[in-house]
Amino acid sequence: MIRVRVISARGSTPRDAGTEMFVTADRIEGTIGGGQLEYMAIDRARQMLNTGEAEAEMNIPLGPEIGQCCGGRVLLALDRQGPTPEAYPDVLIFGAGHVGRALALALQPLPVNALLIDSRAEEIALAAPGLDTRLTPLPEAEIRAARPGSAVVIVTHDHALDFLLAAEALNRDDLAYVGMIGSRTKRVQFTRFARERGIDPAPLTSPIGAGFSSDKRPAVIAAFTAAELMTRLTEFAETQDHQCSN
Repeated sequence: MIRVRVISARGSTPRDAGTEMFVTADRIEGTIGGGQLEYMAIDRARQMLNTGEAEAEMNIPLGPEIGQCCGGRVLLALDRQGPTPEAYPDVLIFGAGHVGRALALALQPLPVNALLIDSRAEEIALAAPGLDTRLTPLPEAEIRAARPGSAVVIVTHDHALDFLLAAEALNRDDLAYVGMIGSRTKRVQFTRFARERGIDPAPLTSPIGAGFSSDKRPAVIAAFTAAELMTRLTEFAETQDHQCSN
């Protein structure tokens, strides 16, 4: 596998610095923007695979000479390092029912590490091939062990368990997103539950995806929740970067 990274992007370019694409002899994962830029990078990566070359650079002007008139310039680095999923934020999905499975599937092509968690083996078994799953009798322990910047999405079959997991997540102040499926009535009930335990319910997003649509089909909820999640994760990362720069 060859990793193709955008090292710098000046002027008008299809993707920004930091974008990655992975090239094997017969597959492409990701994109650096398509067009001749991408075709040239794929050809160079496969040349490296054939010759055993470990590293290369490509400095490509996006002008008429390559048939891609963005007008900018892109510097690419190619190497044999594989994907680095630890650089992606974790999304812990609690509940492997219809919505949980649909959300895990919707997140599969996105730059996150999605993990589908449940205590019911029969529901975990219904997850689509290739999804990361975890069968555990103590899902709350997964929240305690989550990396800072993780997202927690609670879509279990049990309101009491939902409340327990949401309270556990809100006891942390370093998560990028905490969301729970449900109605506005359920939100009111959770607010009362949380305040009785001295927990601020304000950071909880519930119902999830409701800012986009009221459609209750699992795949639609999953699509809108994925959009909501990616927005929050991006905002959280930008906030962290700003704090580090100061």
